[in-house]
Amino acid sequence: MNDASPGTNRRKVLVVDDEATIADAVAARLSSEGFDVVLAYDGPTAVKVCHDVRPDLVVLDVMLPGFDGHEVCRQIQKERRVPVIMLTARTDETDVLVGLGVGADDYISKPFSPRELVARVRAVLRRVSDIATADASPTATIGALHFGPVVVDVDARLVSVDGEIQHLTATEFDIIVHLLRNPKQVFTRGQLLQAIWGYTDTSGERTVDSHIQALRRKLGSAIVRTVHGVGYGLGTPDGAGA
Repeated sequence: MNDASPGTNRRKVLVVDDEATIADAVAARLSSEGFDVVLAYDGPTAVKVCHDVRPDLVVLDVMLPGFDGHEVCRQIQKERRVPVIMLTARTDETDVLVGLGVGADDYISKPFSPRELVARVRAVLRRVSDIATADASPTATIGALHFGPVVVDVDARLVSVDGEIQHLTATEFDIIVHLLRNPKQVFTRGQLLQAIWGYTDTSGERTVDSHIQALRRKLGSAIVRTVHGVGYGLGTPDGAGA
């Protein structure tokens, strides 16, 4: 484990990867972009470091010694809500869905470009900051949005299905609220990347697909409909057109 020298008002990122060359390269790039970086190379150390240094964000590989990234994510989310970007093999969709299910906010497939990773880190931190600002602002309440058995309490950021609370990541929550507020519109993946992630290119289109799958698993398959050749829109409560 290595610590970057402390900076003033610099966001702290924990990078966890058992491949030292990858971890060191990611740390060097994030440091050059103005972040303070802490490194860990296995699951148990990652959990301890997260407890000790309380990072603003965690970049977390799935395959780790000790225990894997999914278990790391579970344990650190129990203590406090911290944004997590998972690193996963390009073809392993199961890793993606499990990671999103245990609280990851985003994922990036290996191999990845340093520029894309920095963009993802900035986007997730910006979204979390926007949420915190909105929660602290004394604005009028928005109330609940309804979709069949699904109730979304926008102000409390809670989602329930048939009265049972469902855990959604910050990203999943923002997607469903965006669709519920625009029920007649079909969005391309690029439009969703811009609206939810703040990305200006299409490098993360597979990310959109994975988050939509996660939403369907948690809230029901009818919640989002696929418009082939276009993108995604809000489904219908009876499942027609899903």
